[in-house]
Amino acid sequence: MRLTDLFTKTLREAPKDETALNAQLLTRGGFIFKNMAGIYSFLPLGVRVLDKIRYIIRDEMNKIGGQEIHLNTLQDKEIWDKTDRWDIEHLMYTWTEDKKDFGLGFTHEEVVAQIGSQNIHSYKDLPKFVYQIQTKFRRELRAQGGLLRCREFEMKDLYSLTKDEDDLKKFYEKCAEAYERIFRRVGLKAIRTKAHGGVFSVEGSDEFQVIADAGEDTIYFCQACGRATNKEVIELKPNKCAYCGKDKLGEKRSIEVGNIFQLGTKFSEPLGLMYINEKGKKEPIWMGSYGIGTGRAMATVVEVHHDKDGIIWPASIAPYQAQLVTVNNQQSTVNKKAETIYQVLLKQGIEVLYDDRQDVSAGEKFSDADLIGCPYRLVVSEKTGERVEIKRRGAAAEKLVSLAQAIDMARDI
Repeated sequence: MRLTDLFTKTLREAPKDETALNAQLLTRGGFIFKNMAGIYSFLPLGVRVLDKIRYIIRDEMNKIGGQEIHLNTLQDKEIWDKTDRWDIEHLMYTWTEDKKDFGLGFTHEEVVAQIGSQNIHSYKDLPKFVYQIQTKFRRELRAQGGLLRCREFEMKDLYSLTKDEDDLKKFYEKCAEAYERIFRRVGLKAIRTKAHGGVFSVEGSDEFQVIADAGEDTIYFCQACGRATNKEVIELKPNKCAYCGKDKLGEKRSIEVGNIFQLGTKFSEPLGLMYINEKGKKEPIWMGSYGIGTGRAMATVVEVHHDKDGIIWPASIAPYQAQLVTVNNQQSTVNKKAETIYQVLLKQGIEVLYDDRQDVSAGEKFSDADLIGCPYRLVVSEKTGERVEIKRRGAAAEKLVSLAQAIDMARDI
């Protein structure tokens, strides 16, 4: 991608109404646009990052048997009435000309149970695991924190349908392990954390929390087993870890990036999600739900991986592997050399953002490269001769290498 063709431009200053670091840097870098409080549009650079997060999530969900679906956003009041969730504080509402009430879904337990009741009849049909990556809506009274607290957001939600509690717990642990892999792959150290079940489960839940100053949660982190307990679960600081029983606990601020719930039969019984067991008896299906916010994960990466100059993207989700910058590109020799290098990089399968702007100083180009945060910056100038200056984002110094070496370095990230 040539920077002169890119739909967006960088900003020198963050919008005055953005106080969250993730929103400031993502807005300045041209990744997102704030339409209104709690509602953002994702721009070309932002979509590239999101697509890579989605790819990682899909890969891990498919590995544990997930089947991708895409469910309705408008949900009938009738099915939410059956589970006593129509009046919960998070649900946003709308209606049609005939005044029939609908909810704008922020989760899909009811819908999955409704569809499952038409397709699952016997123990031979179980287990089943379905997931989607879809836009959700939430009646958020405190829309702040950039992408960390939105009214419209994208989430991966997976639902497990199993014949009994034992099978539910087995898949629950398998999904927890998949979550840990997902967060490692996107560049986050997520801590499994005991938490409330909220409007989903009376049994509690497990969150995946990332330690960060911008976090709204307080967790008690166990240095012995690496897990934690959310402060909301208890009134006083715990003496023992909820997982391993050790007392090596430290208080930390954190950001929730995912959560998993054992729903039991809370949704299946009122919605008629039943099956015939091996003995011919009808029983309710045991359900679980498992969520990850893609935009929230993206924002958390920015909160954790940045410096005073901008974003430092992990290679796995960076919008491009490298940003190619020309210096003194008014000279035809520099232009020709840069163009040749750009074409070679593309042919070698290197994702590259080419800053081919003619009317911008070298300093501005370097600042924009740091702000956007691609893993490598490649510089072509009259001084570099037949070689390329390469600098890893966040590194103290650059190196002068051959084009072949630069390609190898970019390919290996």
